[in-house]
Amino acid sequence: MKIKFESGLEHQQDAVEAIVDIFKGQEVCTSNFTVFSPDYLNKQATTFQNELGYANKLVINEAQIIDNAQKIQLKNGLRPSLANEIDIKNLDFSIEMETGTGKTYVYLKTVMELQRQYGFKKFIIVVPSIPIKEGVYKSLQMTMEHFNEHYPEAIYNEKSFFVYDSSDLSSVRDFATNDRLQIMVINIQAFAKDIDESASKTNRILLDYNDKLGYKPISLLQNTRPFVIVDEPQSTMSSVLQKKSIKNLNPLAVFRYSATHTEKINLMYKLDAVDAYNKQLVKQIEVASIQVDGAASSGAYIKLLSVQNKKGITARVELDCKTKEGKSKREIKELKQNTDLLQLTKLPQYADYFVKDIYVEDEYIEFTNGTEISLGHSVGAVDDLMIKRSQIRKTIEEHLDKEILLNPKGIKVLSLFFIDSVKHYRVYDEEGNAQNGDYANIFEEEYKKLIKSRKYQSIFNEIKDLNSEVSEIHNGYFSIDKQSKASNKKVKFEYFKDTTGSVKADEDTYNLIMKDKEKLLSFDSKLRFIFSHSALKEGWDNPNVFQICTLKEAGSSEVKRRQEIGRGLRLAVNQEGQRVYGFEVNTLTVMASESYEEFVDELQKEIEKETGIKFGVLQEHSFSNIVVSMNGKDPVYLGHHKSEEIFNHFLLKGYINAKGKIQDILKEDLKIGEVDLGQEFEKHIEEQIIKEITRTAGKLEIKNNANKEIVKLNKQVFLSPEFKNLWDKIKFKTTYSVDFNSDKLINECIKNIHNYPKLEK
Repeated sequence: MKIKFESGLEHQQDAVEAIVDIFKGQEVCTSNFTVFSPDYLNKQATTFQNELGYANKLVINEAQIIDNAQKIQLKNGLRPSLANEIDIKNLDFSIEMETGTGKTYVYLKTVMELQRQYGFKKFIIVVPSIPIKEGVYKSLQMTMEHFNEHYPEAIYNEKSFFVYDSSDLSSVRDFATNDRLQIMVINIQAFAKDIDESASKTNRILLDYNDKLGYKPISLLQNTRPFVIVDEPQSTMSSVLQKKSIKNLNPLAVFRYSATHTEKINLMYKLDAVDAYNKQLVKQIEVASIQVDGAASSGAYIKLLSVQNKKGITARVELDCKTKEGKSKREIKELKQNTDLLQLTKLPQYADYFVKDIYVEDEYIEFTNGTEISLGHSVGAVDDLMIKRSQIRKTIEEHLDKEILLNPKGIKVLSLFFIDSVKHYRVYDEEGNAQNGDYANIFEEEYKKLIKSRKYQSIFNEIKDLNSEVSEIHNGYFSIDKQSKASNKKVKFEYFKDTTGSVKADEDTYNLIMKDKEKLLSFDSKLRFIFSHSALKEGWDNPNVFQICTLKEAGSSEVKRRQEIGRGLRLAVNQEGQRVYGFEVNTLTVMASESYEEFVDELQKEIEKETGIKFGVLQEHSFSNIVVSMNGKDPVYLGHHKSEEIFNHFLLKGYINAKGKIQDILKEDLKIGEVDLGQEFEKHIEEQIIKEITRTAGKLEIKNNANKEIVKLNKQVFLSPEFKNLWDKIKFKTTYSVDFNSDKLINECIKNIHNYPKLEK
């Protein structure tokens, strides 16, 4: 099964044009340079086979580029760059696209368009890490057939692209001398240290002279004047050394692509998280909350922290208390003899807990209901492994529910578990015999229980051997190492190991993940539940991941929620490899180890921090791209000045504060349709302004899994003659066609406009 790519998606085409149109007016041309053979340079032969090098060449001037860029920015509703912000000697532009909306496809299609329209042929894609490098290389392979269909003149094949390998520098020479499209993929770590004169020789491969090439490899790249595409610049260009390394490639221009820019240099296009979500270009997010130890429990939780006899005998305990908002929150309280915990906590689960006695020497506390708690111990606490079991069970349940819905549509459902330690999934004895870890055992136990449910019988009627089946539906993707057997040190066995995500062994794992990407989407593969190391998160971007469950260990580092959901945001594909649209299909369920409210609140904060999106914040240029009229085929925009006038009026009106944050008074006027814009606008302009305010005032609508309701069919109504009668009347689909004379319609419109009464100002 192969994923099919669509070439006409509006948001992707807009992003492509945002870069390609910068060079409007550029002629199709290249420049040449001589690449001398090593023999010639060494004077070791009488006949020399020197070659011609091919480079990108820019012929339009800086003024034209500035004018083009500003028009694009206005069209896309962005602040136009100032003339001094665009330097033809250091062209640098940014594209912002939310994770899952096709960023990699966009910059590859941009490469194809720059080649077609202007003859540019040399491109270097610089990435921040091994998994992204492997992902880009996989995308180049997967899009080959698609781009060949749409760009036959490019002669795009497996020789058109390569991943930089320091042990094979001949590819760098080929990059320079090939007169066709050439794309090199390289991770920043492979050459950033080259700039450092104090670096060891092994770290200066690109910079130092190479006898076999007869050149410094960097010189060959510099002579091609490549376009440099920087993937995730907030990581790829995060240091002065990295920025200097990019500049040392002598790029004709740098294009930065990310969802989370820290520097937005000449921003040309923006598709943020809210826009992508509202346009349903990514999956809808749903949160299933499974509370962990440390959150308020439904039972009476009490943990004894200390006992003392200073100003009377007291005990410090941790318990759940009711807040002013009516929620439960874990707090530390001091208890004395006869303390009523119901009175103290305001929670009903503590109704029969009165402090009978506190024992200082023996360090324990006794309650009137007979409960005793020793120092450091607790009652009512949820066992951590029990929480993991709940998370795993909920993931399986959500998975099976989606299979009932999506399998008939030809969509395979995948679930992804991230774990911090391999031992929880797979353990080995001294001879290398593999056995399930505790998480794998829990998975198989809960899976076997759930599939016995009557509602899942349609999925599992054909299962003959349950034990065999359950072992085939889950597997692990982990980095691999080798170890000697205890019985024979000369014989080694392979085993899964913990990792950081950035070592050589991880490269093979990322390779396997990418290699199996399309295979996992097919019903031919029984694998549906995937376990992987949390350090390998970045390598996963399979479109049919519908459930994500991160099984964090106590004390492990916090996983960013945005990074977590990013692994499953892409829209699903069916068995024909076609994208399937709509939230009714595309819902990503995240098993959160915190409350729904906490997850959503923290996610919103992360999005604001990483993307610069300010939920509920207007800016001076927010209305710049609103179309007021057409000048021939070209739109005329409201512009920055008018947009600033509206912004200042809103400030005076109290609609926004000094930082542009939308106030309740504007939200109320939006609801009743009485927003005061401060001046009169034509209806179509006013509608666009209101639409922009409404969009900005909104937030990311994340669903609460706990609020889902099952709507049951009322068979009595469904089978009634009255319903059948109604259905027979409304079930037909009708297609209307209207036949009219265009010229006559235009003349009638002109006539009516002329006769329309004039309005005095």
